[in-house]
Amino acid sequence: MLLPINGVGMNSTMDDMNLIQQTQRHHLVVRELGEEIDLEIGPGDDDTSFANATLISDPSRDPSTEEHDEGKQMVMVTELHNDDQDLSKSQPAKRKKKVVKRWREEWADTYKWAYVDMKDGTARIFCSVCREYGRKHRRNPYGNEGSRNMQMSALEEHNNSLLHKEALRLQMASKDKIIVDKPIYVKALMSKTAGSIVEAALKRDPHEIEFIQSLQEVVHAIERVIAKNSHYVNIMERLLEPERTIIFRVPWVDDRGETHVNRGFRVQFNQSLGPCRGGIRFHPCMNLSISKFLAFEQTLKNALSPYKLGGAAGGSDFDPKGKSDNEIMRFCQSFMTELYRYFGPDQDLPSEEMGAGAREMGYLFGQYRRLAGNFQGSFTGPRIFWTGSSLRTEATGYGLVLFAQLILADSNRELKGLRCVVSGSGKIAMHVLEKLLAYGAIPITISDSKGYLVDEDGFDYMKIQFLRDIKAQQRSLRDYSKTYARSKYYDEAKPWNERCDVAFPCATQNEIDQSDAIHLVNSGCRLLVEGSTMPCTPEAVDVLRKANVLVAPAMAAGAGGVVAGELELNHEFNLMQWSPEDFESKLQEAMKQTYQRALKAASDFGYQKESPEALVHGAAISAFLSIAQGMTDQGCV
Repeated sequence: MLLPINGVGMNSTMDDMNLIQQTQRHHLVVRELGEEIDLEIGPGDDDTSFANATLISDPSRDPSTEEHDEGKQMVMVTELHNDDQDLSKSQPAKRKKKVVKRWREEWADTYKWAYVDMKDGTARIFCSVCREYGRKHRRNPYGNEGSRNMQMSALEEHNNSLLHKEALRLQMASKDKIIVDKPIYVKALMSKTAGSIVEAALKRDPHEIEFIQSLQEVVHAIERVIAKNSHYVNIMERLLEPERTIIFRVPWVDDRGETHVNRGFRVQFNQSLGPCRGGIRFHPCMNLSISKFLAFEQTLKNALSPYKLGGAAGGSDFDPKGKSDNEIMRFCQSFMTELYRYFGPDQDLPSEEMGAGAREMGYLFGQYRRLAGNFQGSFTGPRIFWTGSSLRTEATGYGLVLFAQLILADSNRELKGLRCVVSGSGKIAMHVLEKLLAYGAIPITISDSKGYLVDEDGFDYMKIQFLRDIKAQQRSLRDYSKTYARSKYYDEAKPWNERCDVAFPCATQNEIDQSDAIHLVNSGCRLLVEGSTMPCTPEAVDVLRKANVLVAPAMAAGAGGVVAGELELNHEFNLMQWSPEDFESKLQEAMKQTYQRALKAASDFGYQKESPEALVHGAAISAFLSIAQGMTDQGCV
């Protein structure tokens, strides 16, 4: 290679050569010339734990192909490379300046904006945001010259370049304005009739991702029912349209006197079997699609339970985290001021859900009582404190474990000694831990929005109480690991790669994706009991089905809350006092009835009891037939 003679050209060329050498030293893999690329960092000596982790990977490429492409496409100066190797042999190895891992994670975002192109016959590293190279990306005006202690790596200089930072900021700001629709996973259905139902829903509500996913799962489950009787096609089309959808604004004032506005929802999906019942969820991600899917699933869950009720759900995109009690009270009062006219013993029975606990339900009921002028509300959360009803909050969590025990008992097994992973750290998850201990199981995990906690020794009652204290004080689960040495908290991770026999997802919808399902299968999981509504993505469901992992659907396993709510109403109306033993006996009997109904419906339509989908299909079929009968008897209303 011929180099320019003048000093300026010499410095410029040497700068570019130094950049190329930096790519070689950091083992940067250049995918293609002239295109935006991903660059991967190779093993370094400044952070041994980080050296084994791949920041950016491409699972679709074969390793042998990558090696071939690297050898074919990497543009390098052979002479400089050999000289660099000779220098590294002659000079003693020096430890690089320690780099904080966070910086490397930031670099990973920067690498995708870099590419290699030819400039004046020489390979140069460009930034695809601002299209510059060389010194314009260096904070050090002397480039890579001078002593080693004064040098910064070319990648760090590139990342810290003010020019590049501003260009990247503008790039990200423009991306924030672009709304990218999530892809909708469409299941392959065997019959054209079932496919037409899904197709009509997709045309009517193409942007309601969660609702479309939910109805696809149900239509797939009842496909044989629809194929046997075309009358059910019309019933299903009517069922998929809610009876009443309420969307309203919720203005409220914070402690500083500033006004805020949130959006409220209530979807009363179907009342053919009785007054509506369903939760109220306060979460920033709450929208109409989630409200409809929760109401639809609640309708089926209530129809499957021994106590026939209609289904509803709703809430707001309000986030109670970080809010004072007075702010939450003002919000709840504003929320109920709009909805109180739609609530009542014979209309709608709201209950607790994510973000709406006993405090929020108390504020909501207080405003309802004030506006309605009577004490005949049907709010299931606060009644614990006012009427002494037993085990109300435990019902859903206990019911999940009772349902799992029923499944295992059918195959002459039991929960005792089984390792169980649990996600979530709310009331349902905590009560699942409690009941698992009562049956002799070994619960080892819980999780929150930041990561998950694993205790290899398993939780006990004292540890569960400690976890409750941590949550009550709004501390991080990480504090648990500071007390118990055999525990560890993993940031930005899920518990599904832990070795287990039974899994209880109790956090939120779609918490288990395809890769999580693969981890569960590889970890030895043979039974998954859904504590949250629709916890698995469609891709995850396919993985679990092919691996013959038995799934207990939330529609059946989560019926404990419905049972408890109905028992509370009977408690009030009949002035009875339920002991904890009586309540649990009633709960166990109701869960057994629900389990048997799901199995019978599956058997009636040709699903074997041993099939991993038997409970999923049976629960949906039994619930749908109950609703369809009520809708048929009541006519077209």
